[in-house]
Amino acid sequence: MPDESGPRAADRARVAVLLLLALLACDAVLAVGLEARGALSRLVLGTLLLLPLALPVAGIVRRNRRAYAGATLCLTPHFVYGLTEMVANPALRPVAALMLVLSLALMGALVAYLRLTRPRAA
Repeated sequence: MPDESGPRAADRARVAVLLLLALLACDAVLAVGLEARGALSRLVLGTLLLLPLALPVAGIVRRNRRAYAGATLCLTPHFVYGLTEMVANPALRPVAALMLVLSLALMGALVAYLRLTRPRAA
């Protein structure tokens, strides 16, 4: 059986991170679009949901491990927003549930990449 901790597994984890990041950004745009409040509120919500996703993208593309570690912290707004909307807003419940699932899956993919690329002890 081939070793799954090699560079191919890390590349698959990296692709999963990028795909989940894009899906989470699309879900954030959908949540902002379905928001019933005014334009200023949508702008603030969009900024709070999309800016943290955009910050680590350059480092993730360059395979910078620090960017992957920092990206785990950037998922906090999505988790909090998704959890809050699941409880408080029945109209946004499906979008919020998808945001929760995607943020947890992205967290798992980020941790998987970090584990697969950690430096080996000599």
